[in-house]
Amino acid sequence: MTLHGGRADGYQTSRPWHLAALRMHPVLRSAASAVSLQEAVLGHVRYRHRGWNHEDPLQDAYRALDELEQLAGPVPVVLIGHSMGGRAALRAASHPRVRGVVALAPWLPPEEPTAHLRGKRAVVLHGDRDTVTSPDASLRYVRRARLSESRAGIVLIRHGDHAMLRRAALWHRCVGGLVADLLHPRESPSGLAAASYAATLPLLL
Repeated sequence: MTLHGGRADGYQTSRPWHLAALRMHPVLRSAASAVSLQEAVLGHVRYRHRGWNHEDPLQDAYRALDELEQLAGPVPVVLIGHSMGGRAALRAASHPRVRGVVALAPWLPPEEPTAHLRGKRAVVLHGDRDTVTSPDASLRYVRRARLSESRAGIVLIRHGDHAMLRRAALWHRCVGGLVADLLHPRESPSGLAAASYAATLPLLL
């Protein structure tokens, strides 16, 4: 399930043709390529507003997760969020159906909580040339998440930008691999997710 980016504040109605929402279409296709469509449900979270405001996207994510459970039952969920949507996805990991989170260039203020990630899996992908959200803030968040007993890792995309347009094929390939890792965790995990959990420094691709 994908959560697109937005703004810090703004009560304008969020529309599916806004660029932030459209950018997630190839991301969702990459996730779809990593799972059996006979066994998975794919979806976008539809926001009421374009801004974070008072945690509006988080409430929209909770509502979508509850609706998914009514539709498909108690299925495991991987959330894929970009920018503001990355923040919302990491927050929504507190929902019992969420097995893991892939956060793409997430917006993570210093006070962003991590205690709710205990027992969860989360991987942050961030471009090292991002000038909109901070790769350093993502690294600090991952380190705090590990202290909260989360399996958390960070991967930096060399020359990657915030819109994920530079080296887009690599961004998409990483999303597909991470979704497969997070959705079907093994007793002895492997792949990019496991490598990021084990690394003391960010992986650089």
